[in-house]
Amino acid sequence: MIRLEHVSRVFHVGDTVVRALDDISEHIRPGEHVALMGPSGSGKSTLLHVIGCLDRPSSGRYVLDGREVSGLDDAALTEARRHLIGFVFQAFHLVPRLTAAENVELPLVFAGVPRAERHQRVAAGLAAVGLSARAAHRPEQLSGGERQRVAIARAMIMRPRVLLADEPTGNLDTASGRQVLDLLDELHRGGLTLVVVTHDPTVARRAERVLLMVDGRIARRMAPEDILGAPGATA
Repeated sequence: MIRLEHVSRVFHVGDTVVRALDDISEHIRPGEHVALMGPSGSGKSTLLHVIGCLDRPSSGRYVLDGREVSGLDDAALTEARRHLIGFVFQAFHLVPRLTAAENVELPLVFAGVPRAERHQRVAAGLAAVGLSARAAHRPEQLSGGERQRVAIARAMIMRPRVLLADEPTGNLDTASGRQVLDLLDELHRGGLTLVVVTHDPTVARRAERVLLMVDGRIARRMAPEDILGAPGATA
């Protein structure tokens, strides 16, 4: 599903060259659940952005669902994101003036899906995350856990094959975080490929495989039960 071959991402900050990703080679299989861990600045989010076609590698090859996307133009990358990838972020990124239903509907509007079909899919999407009764509420009227579940419903509304989550429980209390993680686990059991960036060993232990990143490289590949005691794993 996701194949990275000698991928690097280099930034120039004044006279300084920053290698945010340094010769990454990795294969994430269809339907796999992988956690990315490591200290701040290790390259986790940069790697997630490259996988999500939000950023381009400076060198190397990136093959997504059998298609090399490293050299695609912006329009083609947008199309790949729209149909293959969903995103969930720590900060939710909901539009404050829109209701929960309207936030979930946005990707369908941009994709030109007819109104009647949009409404059917939004209703099903909110029901899937247990928020049918909150459809008419704006983000300010929802709890943090509810907002993240709206964000997940929006991420899944285009029926992607890959879901990328960047610290999805970072702004949530323990109970709300557990609900969100249970929902992600349910989506994964349905066949979704799931890649999660996290600092939390509890979150990472739900994955099938953990990649520990240090200084832009994959320093270690671990089974979830091996997380405790790994350098940088709890940073």
